[in-house]
Amino acid sequence: MFVFVCAGCGSELTAPLSQVSLPIHARQKYGNAAQLPVLMESGTFAVDPDPWGGPWRMWDEIDPGEAEARGIHAPVRCLSDGTPGASVIAPGDIRGTRLIPETRSIACCGLDGADGPNMACGTCDLPVAARIDDCSLWQAVRLSPDAVRRVPVDGVPAAPLSWAELAEEGEKTPPFEPIATWAGPSVGSEHSWSWSPQWEAAAGHALAHLLVASQGQPVEVPGGLTADVFQQALDALLPAGPPKRAVLAGPGRPSPDAGADILLVPVHPRTGETWSPVGPSASAYRVPLPLGVWLWLDSPQPPLPLPSTGRLPLDVLRDDPLPLLPLHRFRADSGTFQHTLVRLPAARSPWLRAILADLAQGALNDPF
Repeated sequence: MFVFVCAGCGSELTAPLSQVSLPIHARQKYGNAAQLPVLMESGTFAVDPDPWGGPWRMWDEIDPGEAEARGIHAPVRCLSDGTPGASVIAPGDIRGTRLIPETRSIACCGLDGADGPNMACGTCDLPVAARIDDCSLWQAVRLSPDAVRRVPVDGVPAAPLSWAELAEEGEKTPPFEPIATWAGPSVGSEHSWSWSPQWEAAAGHALAHLLVASQGQPVEVPGGLTADVFQQALDALLPAGPPKRAVLAGPGRPSPDAGADILLVPVHPRTGETWSPVGPSASAYRVPLPLGVWLWLDSPQPPLPLPSTGRLPLDVLRDDPLPLLPLHRFRADSGTFQHTLVRLPAARSPWLRAILADLAQGALNDPF
């Protein structure tokens, strides 16, 4: 367990925290005026290896060698020159700080942290963190790595659950959820039933890996919800022909057969470890999915009832109103897709660079 203290005066700035893996949706910008919940579970922190916020440099200002040294293998619109390695925590776990009003930047409904730290140590006024709570962003506090120190404290966090325990006890992430949106200053807020933002980000991350694994050939995923999430995008981005086969694999499932080219596998939510198979499929490309999403795909809940014609039998209870469903088909999060793909060395390939260029120019609205 750790607490974070001010590098200037040593004052404690957080509750005791244990380290977990950074959620895939940490950098997601979802929808328009959406009210997203808190990113991190209370009592935890995660380290973001990439810079966040200003100052910014456009792509044509960056030497290719510098970009590759930073792990960027394909062009992007701009890159942050902020300090990498921020620790991300839940806003409720911050202590002994105050907001810096003049650093609000040009955010819409709250704070976005785009201009750097907007929270100062309450004791010495050193800028130490950026609070993020603007619309369409996950709520979090990002502790500046050059302004805080991590100090061990008494307390032993529970050992990470084994894969077998996660398969039994892991919490599933439902694919649908109500999303709150700002309806306007005069009418407050409203809710709409939508695909889960976490699923859209997870699909964007996994789709980048699926394209790399495809090597430019078609890919076929299992039917049902897995196909709803991936198949249309894969068919739009890859050519026709004999497909490579992707299957779900992970704890509690039978070992995948040797004919599987690609494995959709879970990521440990605490360690960030990707599940690895043994046996004939050990050499297959592993596409990472957040545990909660993978658990739902592995063992989905019963399908929602569908409307039908005719009278209901006397012994059947009426389901009125009908369960809500999203108003549009599933779309992977394009921002997460791009952020992931440009950081994979295979993005140097001309065909993947062409996909990224089309995405930047708005020519890929259909799969996203």
